[in-house]
Amino acid sequence: MYARSTTLHGRPSNIEAGIAFVKNEVQPMLDDIEGCLGLSMLVDRETGHCIVTSSWESQAAMHASEAQLRPIRDRGRDILGGTMEMDEWEVVVMHRASHGECCRVSWLQGDLEALTESFRFGILPDLEQTAGFCSASLLADRATGLGCATTVWESRAAMEASRTSADEMRRRAASDSGGDIVDVHEFELAYAHLHIPEMA
Repeated sequence: MYARSTTLHGRPSNIEAGIAFVKNEVQPMLDDIEGCLGLSMLVDRETGHCIVTSSWESQAAMHASEAQLRPIRDRGRDILGGTMEMDEWEVVVMHRASHGECCRVSWLQGDLEALTESFRFGILPDLEQTAGFCSASLLADRATGLGCATTVWESRAAMEASRTSADEMRRRAASDSGGDIVDVHEFELAYAHLHIPEMA
């Protein structure tokens, strides 16, 4: 399984228009593209920072969609009114217990095999014991050694209450993989329509 994420740094006042665009135009278009497994959109209404991620059955299907999706991606950038960057990932862990409202995204640089093992066998069991936890995923960019871990929470209050334990888990994962924590950001899960199977 693979994923393409488009990160947009737009204007906070344009967030609602961006969400409507993803729901009403982007998702219907993706539904008609072979190999697409859905879409999600994370938003920070205060800063205008958004991440739109599409998921794919294979790397070939993801790459085959590029020319078709480029114009609609550019429209999204214009609607949100900011800058845009893209990343491609392999989905290495996906565990979904329930759906939630908010998520925390952590980027870590290090040994991806060690990070995957730590996440799957060390972090996930602890997350499942944390109040308000809904789901978790780990994406990997093997060319750069960058991992992207996302945890989803039933509410903002639950996400905020988990910060101390999440900090400890993140430090442990970085240590286990001999790497560094690159960035951490919290978002509202504005749209979730992903169909990636369990990969825990």
